[in-house]
Amino acid sequence: MYSTVLFDLDHMLLDSDESERLAFAATMAAAGVVDGAEELFPAYTAINRAMWAAVERGEMTPLDVKARRFEDFVDQTGITADPAQMAGWFVHGLGANGELYPGALELLEAVRPTAQTGLVTNGIGEVQRARIARLGLAPFFDAVSISGELGVAKPSPEIFDHTFSLLADSDRDGAVMIGDSLTSDMAGGIAAGIDTVWFNRHGGDSGEVEPTHEVSSIGEIAGVLGVG
Repeated sequence: MYSTVLFDLDHMLLDSDESERLAFAATMAAAGVVDGAEELFPAYTAINRAMWAAVERGEMTPLDVKARRFEDFVDQTGITADPAQMAGWFVHGLGANGELYPGALELLEAVRPTAQTGLVTNGIGEVQRARIARLGLAPFFDAVSISGELGVAKPSPEIFDHTFSLLADSDRDGAVMIGDSLTSDMAGGIAAGIDTVWFNRHGGDSGEVEPTHEVSSIGEIAGVLGVG
């Protein structure tokens, strides 16, 4: 059905929640924060989510997030730690932790022979490249576009323009973007003029965004694509 299939990485193929939780725990331990570290995680999460929302709006870059989230975190929580060191430890932890969701690898294996594929992800290049290498994902993609390396982020059509420039077939009529985020993946795919598949794992409401397809499991995506 589709000749070009574009995937998001975080929360779509990769269990980024687990990656983030483990990276945060390792960062707190390295910073000498042992007691009450888990209770500090919601404060970090709120700061991080707000900053990535700003990236989607074009108000910040992924490198801004890398530097500033722990500056704000230290200011807000009052812990005694070096935010620059924490940022480095955390980036390493994100790359070193987190596994693919069950069924994600099988989906990639099913799609690979049937279409050209791309990975379009908002993230820090160092983190995403480490994950791609550790999980052996490179052979599954003809193009990899990472916002932190390009200076543009989903939902901007520019990151999709870049992705298509790397692909042999730039016909968008046969292309689809698959992801979990309405504000970046779905809005970005729509702005780029391609079909979309919303991975609605948590049963949310799409609101004013109108994905072409909606699924609640990775297994359903294979059916939408006509593979597997």
